[in-house]
Amino acid sequence: MKVPYFIPWINSHDKKTVLNSLGQRWLTNGIYQKKFENNTKKFIGSKFASAVGSATQGLHLSTRSIDIGPHDEVIVPTLTFAATANCVVFCGGKPVFADVDYDTFNIKPENIKKNITKKTKAIIPVHYGGQSCNMDEILEIAGEYNLKIIEDCAHALGSTYKNKKCGVMGVTGCFSFYPTKVITTGEGGMITTNNPRIYKKIELLKSQAMNVQAKEREQKTKWKYDIVDLGYNYRMDEIRAALGYSQLNRVNKINRMRIKIAEQYNKLLRNVKGVEIPVKMKDRNHIYHLYSIKITKEFHLSRDEVFDKLSKKGIGTSVQYTPLHKMSYYKNKFKIKHYFPNANKLENEILCLPIFPTMEQKQIEYVCNTINKI
Repeated sequence: MKVPYFIPWINSHDKKTVLNSLGQRWLTNGIYQKKFENNTKKFIGSKFASAVGSATQGLHLSTRSIDIGPHDEVIVPTLTFAATANCVVFCGGKPVFADVDYDTFNIKPENIKKNITKKTKAIIPVHYGGQSCNMDEILEIAGEYNLKIIEDCAHALGSTYKNKKCGVMGVTGCFSFYPTKVITTGEGGMITTNNPRIYKKIELLKSQAMNVQAKEREQKTKWKYDIVDLGYNYRMDEIRAALGYSQLNRVNKINRMRIKIAEQYNKLLRNVKGVEIPVKMKDRNHIYHLYSIKITKEFHLSRDEVFDKLSKKGIGTSVQYTPLHKMSYYKNKFKIKHYFPNANKLENEILCLPIFPTMEQKQIEYVCNTINKI
């Protein structure tokens, strides 16, 4: 049997919606983008939503929207994808890495506080794997030091903290629709915010900072426009927006299916010596974008050996992530000297098992039985 790490769930309605989008004259800034944005803000509970080409673009626009620049520092977890830190560097700022909690893999509030300097301007908490960070403590720190919060919600479409959706607790929330994410547009992202000034700036910057867009120029029968800032081509086209709009209609069902699979994993792996299943905190849900176990010393094989043996049995797994402070670019550019005990330990223990909505019971059992046999 083969169990791939992930399979996107594209159904007939998704395909029909995408085909419908191809029948339009405007293949960007069209009706499906607006529908997708409107449904996203309703789902998240934000006042505004702006579709973009990727979560990386969303993070970049968010850092631009709060005027991150040279000499500014932004605190990010070291256990995250490169985009979380890169968006700060794009603006000329410095990402300052903080350690994570050993149980949840999320940024530790006390480590945020230890890294605050006079140059600190913002925090980018990452809701790892689909479980929210401890937002009460992070918001308290941000308030005490007058810091902005940009939520990296790449894993967290539908994640909640004390019944509040991730994506509405910071100045912005940035979501990813990469093929392995909760819903997909192929490549794509979304920014949510409650701040009208931030929203207007994001909308401006994502379309080359043109003060009048092409569709508006045609409607107004005026060709003139001005470039009022340094902008980008960060828009989402209608084809991807149509796919996202269709998929978002069943996001709750997708998350329920993920949770059900995680519950089966928990049941079958809970008593395996040397395997630690994900920890779920009581004050938040967990949508299991990732099902990340820890392979500890009691397993008697290293995580890398387990990875290899599962691969030979046709089971796809992933490691998310190697800490950023271990990456050559950041080590060389920022001369990182801090110690990150939890992230350093997790680097050699994390193993993300296959989890996707259409995963069958026999596939779950095969993965778990193979781990048991190993």
